[in-house]
Amino acid sequence: MELNTSIVRDSYALKITAHEDGKQVGRQYLYILRNDLHKEPFGLLEDLYVEEDYRKRGIGSELVKKAIAEAKAQGCYKLILTSRDSNSRLHAFYERLGFAKWGSEFRIDL
Repeated sequence: MELNTSIVRDSYALKITAHEDGKQVGRQYLYILRNDLHKEPFGLLEDLYVEEDYRKRGIGSELVKKAIAEAKAQGCYKLILTSRDSNSRLHAFYERLGFAKWGSEFRIDL
């Protein structure tokens, strides 16, 4: 049986950056994704990174807060992210910012 398929491109990414003295010192990607279960999109946070010399100064928190605000502005009904099970320090960071542990991530490396 041959299956007819189509591809709809209605998702996009936003890169949120932090700069100091003209240098990018941090970044966070916010992907705006859609599915047929909801009319509103949802957000996926990915690749939060702050340069080592700039850590412990609140830059990561500000990047995530900007991403949350932008997800709201984009009309997202939820915002999700993934993290390795072993990274409890990072989990505590996200929980302080209002995220709750919800489920498990399943992955296949391609």
